[in-house]
Amino acid sequence: MKILFATAEAGPFIRTGGLGDVAAALPPALVKEGQEVNVVLPLYQDIPDRFRQNMRYLGNVIVPLGWRQQYAGLFSYAYQGVNFYFIDNEYYFKRHGLYGHFDDGERFAFFSKAILEVMPLMSFYPDVLHCNDWQTALAPLMLDLFYRERWGYKFMKTVLSIHNIEFQGAMDKFVIEDVFGIPASHYRIAEYRNNANMLKAGIECANRVVTVSPTYAKEILDPYYAYGLEKILDIRQFKLSGILNGIDTELYDPMKDPALFQHFSVKSIKRKAKNKSGLQELLGLPVVDRPMIGMVTRLTPQKGLDLVLHVIDELMSKDIQLVILGTGDWKYESAFQELAKRYPHRLAAVINFSADLASKIYAASDMFLMPSKYEPCGLSQMIAMRYGSIPIVRETGGLKDSVVPFNPVEKTGTGFTFKTFNAYDMLDAINRALGSYYNEEEWKAVVTNAMNEDFSWRQSAKKYIELFESIE
Repeated sequence: MKILFATAEAGPFIRTGGLGDVAAALPPALVKEGQEVNVVLPLYQDIPDRFRQNMRYLGNVIVPLGWRQQYAGLFSYAYQGVNFYFIDNEYYFKRHGLYGHFDDGERFAFFSKAILEVMPLMSFYPDVLHCNDWQTALAPLMLDLFYRERWGYKFMKTVLSIHNIEFQGAMDKFVIEDVFGIPASHYRIAEYRNNANMLKAGIECANRVVTVSPTYAKEILDPYYAYGLEKILDIRQFKLSGILNGIDTELYDPMKDPALFQHFSVKSIKRKAKNKSGLQELLGLPVVDRPMIGMVTRLTPQKGLDLVLHVIDELMSKDIQLVILGTGDWKYESAFQELAKRYPHRLAAVINFSADLASKIYAASDMFLMPSKYEPCGLSQMIAMRYGSIPIVRETGGLKDSVVPFNPVEKTGTGFTFKTFNAYDMLDAINRALGSYYNEEEWKAVVTNAMNEDFSWRQSAKKYIELFESIE
């Protein structure tokens, strides 16, 4: 099967979050399962020169966008058995940062249409065009409106992945005709609640809509999670499903990770202790044998940090250490910096992001806290388990799908969970985890269970292939 993966970002070239990780890992996993996969993304200014210098120029086309006629150059770069294609337009992409510009709607409407326009330059007409999030969500609509009668496009199927429904590409509705070039006959497809809504257009037109975890696919039918799109999704339930993301098990391997103070595996778990003492020294915490809870997170309300702050004094009264790494909203950054000063022997807060330090926290911590308000998938809990750090999570989205509550009687399960978005329910889960930590038999069982979980992309890739093949 021929698959074109359309994305606004992709590692290792450029990434800002989970989408970039998925775009880096899922296409090679599909190739290993015998599929022919290409990836297409914008040629941003911020893509490092070491990649740019080795790109091959394939040609250019003119992309009609409303009344505009815009240049689109095409470059290619082979990586891990996948051809990555880059669409060049300096007017839209020669600027710092991927998102947050005043004309993002026009930039990604151009990108969505350019994806379809450059296929002849690729000499690649996919069986499935796999779009991701609002930045490429107009492509299924544009395919139906402008390209179906062209050779190579007639039987092309479309899939839209939703990585976070909060971000929808909503803007003033005048852009539907003026910028998107959508005729009045199809105006309503791209309009929702008196605004243009790019994600809504993709949900309407794609053959299948998939979220990054099965639970999130159910949750977004609820107004609490859907950010206004629940009615559209309810009508389109027949095309909605969820597939849990995987992680790169080669990259996140405690036996190979160069950031670690000491490599270890499930069979040599005692070596993990060296990582705790090394991190304690690095962060200026007392080098003592006490439970360490780690958090590697964006400092935003979504991540449940208000719950942590609400019970921080109760938490710090326990014989634990808490290590937090991340950046985000000023109020959380300043709050955790102040708390680190108040509890210098129990709490370390690094307001930054470092992949090296993140790995050290995964390897050093005994538990990993993710009390998210919502979490479409989440990768940190899977990485933490790989490093023997037991997740403490709220039962939402991918956290619910990937963390099995520990049963101390049967010695089954991989973590500790709580249901309601409540600080004391979170504290109860932490207390249960600490109780098992001090029971050597229980802790050995939960750590072994967690480290033996298979979160490789191979499992997810097989499910995506089944999804693609199910489209008639």
